[in-house]
Amino acid sequence: MLVLLVGGAELGDGMAINVKVSATAHSVADMVTQNTSLSTASMQNILTGATSIIAPYHVDNGQLLITVSEVSSDANGNLTLRWSQSYNGSSFGAGRTSLGTNGLYAALTRPASLNGTVGNANNANNQNDQVSFIVSEVSYAFTPNLGYTISGTVNLGDSYWLFPRCSTNSPANSSGPAYYDVKFSTSTTTCTCTQHLQQKTC
Repeated sequence: MLVLLVGGAELGDGMAINVKVSATAHSVADMVTQNTSLSTASMQNILTGATSIIAPYHVDNGQLLITVSEVSSDANGNLTLRWSQSYNGSSFGAGRTSLGTNGLYAALTRPASLNGTVGNANNANNQNDQVSFIVSEVSYAFTPNLGYTISGTVNLGDSYWLFPRCSTNSPANSSGPAYYDVKFSTSTTTCTCTQHLQQKTC
């Protein structure tokens, strides 16, 4: 009975952390997409603040990795990294292959749920080609305290893709609509809200 009790507690911790990992990924992407521009300090404040979502579980020994990136899609749906920032890990460079050191994400590939919206001939007027996405990726290395039910370390991870909501940047192009992005390390006061297609002050 004691083994079942301890094992159940360890499984419960793992499930709770997994939910918190998903919540962290969503929250980081949501906060970033509401900005027209972010400085390094502001970005790190968002990433550091998001660690509180994992509480009461520890994040002080390198267990938690958070990376937020912006990728843009060309007329064929090919994705290109524009910028990246990370908490407790390495920011991605061009041609990145994985998240931090855990390797949960093998490539920069959009979710299957976006298939048919980007780079697809059946998409009328290619309405979502040449757009930008904010991608938040979170990883947590979960090691049970006793290891009755789960031995070793289990890497829990999730990612979240969102369209930027507001931006001043809408470069014109001939093959599709303009994309909107979140500028990094610049400042601005006026933005275009893609949600309602109206001007507002951010």
